[in-house]
Amino acid sequence: MKFNKYISFSGLILLLSLTNTIASAQIKDSVINFLFTSDVHFGLTKDHFRGSQNVPAKDVDMAMMQVMNQISDNHSIVNGIDALVITGDIANRMENGVQSATKSWDQFKEVFIDSNHLRKANGTKSELFAVPGNHDMSNAIGFHRIMEPKKDPASMIGIYNLMFPKKQVTKFDSILTRIHYSRDIKGVHFIFLSLYPDSAERVWMEKDLKNIAKTTPVLLFAHSIPDVEPRFFQNPNGLHDINDEDKFENLVPENYKDGNDVKGETIIEQNGFADFIIKHNNIKVYFHGHENWTEYYQYKGPNNKINLTCIRTDSPMKGRISLKDEKKLAFELVSINTNTGMLTVKEVLWNANQNSNEVKWGMMGKFNLK
Repeated sequence: MKFNKYISFSGLILLLSLTNTIASAQIKDSVINFLFTSDVHFGLTKDHFRGSQNVPAKDVDMAMMQVMNQISDNHSIVNGIDALVITGDIANRMENGVQSATKSWDQFKEVFIDSNHLRKANGTKSELFAVPGNHDMSNAIGFHRIMEPKKDPASMIGIYNLMFPKKQVTKFDSILTRIHYSRDIKGVHFIFLSLYPDSAERVWMEKDLKNIAKTTPVLLFAHSIPDVEPRFFQNPNGLHDINDEDKFENLVPENYKDGNDVKGETIIEQNGFADFIIKHNNIKVYFHGHENWTEYYQYKGPNNKINLTCIRTDSPMKGRISLKDEKKLAFELVSINTNTGMLTVKEVLWNANQNSNEVKWGMMGKFNLK
């Protein structure tokens, strides 16, 4: 394309206007917005919700999804939602008469897929990213207490097929069908992990991170807290199986190394993760559920050698605070300005006004990704 070096005053104004419009669009395009929740626990009931008692998770989760849709439609709040992230415990563990994982996965699809009307700024459908929780994995591989049925891998298979649509499986294998993947969104690298960044996940992450620049900010999403519980690891005792005496759950491939008691510490395991963070200092934020309340904090590791920003979110069904006060039910709205490198997270109190879908804002945090 050729340009005439002589431009009229009106043409110059038009050119400047177009330039400003393009620059403005580029700035707008540099913002990533996503919603973050966890521990949706289909199969549970909530004692009290919006004036009713013993409300099924399907109804509570649907109410939350409706508020999310409303936020996506309200451009005075946000200009489009790029993704919805759910970090596990899709199904509740099938104990004490809790419904099967198969039924829970069907309800998850109804709420978070079929009733999900989130849209990006350009009007296309938002991404949905999910990872498994310890309840999903236990349903698939078995548990040391009685479940009915003894095994049901539906939510693990469902998550896998959702995130790997070209692979599609009908059977779940905790090693062969490992659920971990990554996505690049507007210059930020999102890594989604299976339960916890144990030694096996770190081997996979090492390969994944070779494909991105060391200056690219990386976000981790997993179900577990960073100061992981011993029960998540492989049983170090006897047959290394899942049994009612040892109570290890064999959720991740890594063997437990800090002893042989499920009530012990995880110093060795956490130090492995901390060393990985030191090596990959472009990993900036760790998002998780499992312990269910809103908190933005710094994880130091067992020896205080790292300073990793962590964002913990509430559960619509098992919130430590919201279980007692349903007005505190929350999910997170996360916005990243990739020009400035600033991540802003806002707590969305989605049930503060129980007679409408009007939201209130709770705590807010700002973190630099550069």
